[in-house]
Amino acid sequence: MSPTTDLKVLVVDDERPALDELAYLLARDPRIGEVITCDSAAEGLRTLHELDVDVVFLDIQMPGLTGLELAQVLSRFKTPPPIVFVTAHEAHAVDAFDLRAVDYVLKPVRADRLAEAVRRVVEGSERAPAPAQSTQIPVERGGVTRFVDRADVTHVEAQGDYARLHTAEGSHLVRVALSTLEEEWRVAGFVRIHRSLLVSLAHVREVRMDAGRCSVVVSGPGPGGLAELVVSRRHTRELRDLLLKRAGG
Repeated sequence: MSPTTDLKVLVVDDERPALDELAYLLARDPRIGEVITCDSAAEGLRTLHELDVDVVFLDIQMPGLTGLELAQVLSRFKTPPPIVFVTAHEAHAVDAFDLRAVDYVLKPVRADRLAEAVRRVVEGSERAPAPAQSTQIPVERGGVTRFVDRADVTHVEAQGDYARLHTAEGSHLVRVALSTLEEEWRVAGFVRIHRSLLVSLAHVREVRMDAGRCSVVVSGPGPGGLAELVVSRRHTRELRDLLLKRAGG
């Protein structure tokens, strides 16, 4: 994406006058190529499952699924779109930026303030690193060889001379040392958090601190769909710094 690229924008707001006004103002911006509108967060989520968009302009207070709740769902996407919250309420600003929102625009929306939000979206995308090239790892089970995308691996666990690759669907044992994967996969965002664990920064959904003990939450198999991994004290600061850097400071 560059300043000359036509951005595809999704606008979500349950109030039709506000939705139409925001869509109108965005359509006038020369950096915007297409504006798609939805009048509920649920409809917006369905649209995002069907279409790729460059940015979502999202109201917060909506009946049913709220804007903050939709943003939490989008944060679990493999490649979540940037979000700009557009709301009449200042009270949710902290929650919005906890969800890594690009901007927080207050209603009534001014054209110059909206242009600034678009600028932040464009500049943020230019700073973002290019996605790592997909790497497939052959794994064997029951005499059948399958291929697992490295991008789907949430964390890696050492098991003697082997390593267990964990994904949201399950795990696979491969004959390679954890230290080898640590060196080879560092460029793809895998970091050591324990002497026996690597984690993919892209899959970290939460960082938890409890009485000085740090852990991270990633996607996992099973009913809860989550896995909590303990971070050793010696790796806690490095992990925190890397996550902050990844989030843009």
